[in-house]
Amino acid sequence: MNIQETRIKDVLIFTPSVFNDDRGYFLESFRKKLFAERGIDLDFVQDNISRSKKNTLRGLHYQAGEYAQGKLCQVVYGRVLDVAVDIRFGSPTFGKYVATELSEDNHDQLWIPPGFAHGFSVLSDTAIFHYKCTNYYDKSSERAILFSDKDLNIDWNITEPLVSPKDLEAKLFRDIERDFSY
Repeated sequence: MNIQETRIKDVLIFTPSVFNDDRGYFLESFRKKLFAERGIDLDFVQDNISRSKKNTLRGLHYQAGEYAQGKLCQVVYGRVLDVAVDIRFGSPTFGKYVATELSEDNHDQLWIPPGFAHGFSVLSDTAIFHYKCTNYYDKSSERAILFSDKDLNIDWNITEPLVSPKDLEAKLFRDIERDFSY
């Protein structure tokens, strides 16, 4: 497994070793020991899968308090632009983001620790997105930042995004609670 650092120290890209032959491929998508060696010694307690069509934009989501989540994200079918925004007050990268393409072809995984908002846009006709979470979903802890916030200025690589009504009502970045400190 190859591990690549990003411009935000705690957000990492993992590229698993892929073994191809005429039948297809095999890859090991998670090995606790390898993640623990990189300081990610957390238990994953919930897996989620979403299927979305082209130009869908989901996010920017996070959970606060005792239900804050780390996420290990990957695409099993299609292509997405996956984005993690640092929302840790006092962090030298507060308000900065990492954006990377995850696809069925590159097999990359994005590790997003607690203290980051997360979202993705679908670049292919369809995408199946899988992510492992370090904590359970809790509606009362759910938060969201408006995907089109001018202060963040994220280029989602799509035009006319398909966004849920709930995500359209998300807060501006400057108005988020101080849920995380660096």
